[in-house]
Amino acid sequence: MESRRTVEVLPTADDLARVACEIITAAAAASIGRRRFFRIALAGGSTPQAVYRLLAEDPFMDFTGWQIFWSDERCVPPTSAESNYAMAKAALLDRLARPPALVFRMAGEGNPDAAAISYERAVRELVPPNPAAPTGQTPRFDLVLLGMGADGHTASLFPGTAALDERERLVVANHVPQLDTTRLTFTYPLINAARRVMILVSGESKAATLRNVLAGPQDPAQFPVQGVNLRKGNLTWLVDGAAYALVDQSPA
Repeated sequence: MESRRTVEVLPTADDLARVACEIITAAAAASIGRRRFFRIALAGGSTPQAVYRLLAEDPFMDFTGWQIFWSDERCVPPTSAESNYAMAKAALLDRLARPPALVFRMAGEGNPDAAAISYERAVRELVPPNPAAPTGQTPRFDLVLLGMGADGHTASLFPGTAALDERERLVVANHVPQLDTTRLTFTYPLINAARRVMILVSGESKAATLRNVLAGPQDPAQFPVQGVNLRKGNLTWLVDGAAYALVDQSPA
């Protein structure tokens, strides 16, 4: 399987969520059939939240082979309304009749550096690599789910932050000066080793940035989502019409 990028434009955010669910369901079935487990990293944000709610409503979905991780987290307790884990727990996990095989959250309430080191260690132990692939010994998630902020960030890889230059660590505590905070986040080496990455973008507030990201020059320092380039796998953009509206115009 070579690296491929596709951009699928859906009329509405509801259509986007439905198609995302279909892709996730198919990826889960294929992964469980081949490797016994489906190892997925979840994202925060309102667009993924709609996807989680739809997944929980599927009466035929069997989550017992799922191993669930997170691609980033705020440095808050797991009960906080700001927690990506808390959002996914309410939208998905608490609504399942049978629990997934593994739910492994980032410890946002602890020391950020220690939490990042601990999470990376766990990922290396729990998510197997594929040494025969170009990704070598880097753990390979079956699917990493991401969003894109209006500033072009993805996961907690924000413009101009140190994590953009990380090439060895897989999970770091990334200081984000523009938000006066620190976030736990996957780095490019881990994201780009995945078998599949799906980036969900909806809403007109993202339109100008998406135009620059998809139609403009490569500048991951300004638009970190451009640094998502899989070494061997499928990169799928799912965007709604409002977010895509400016893409065919000249980048700013």
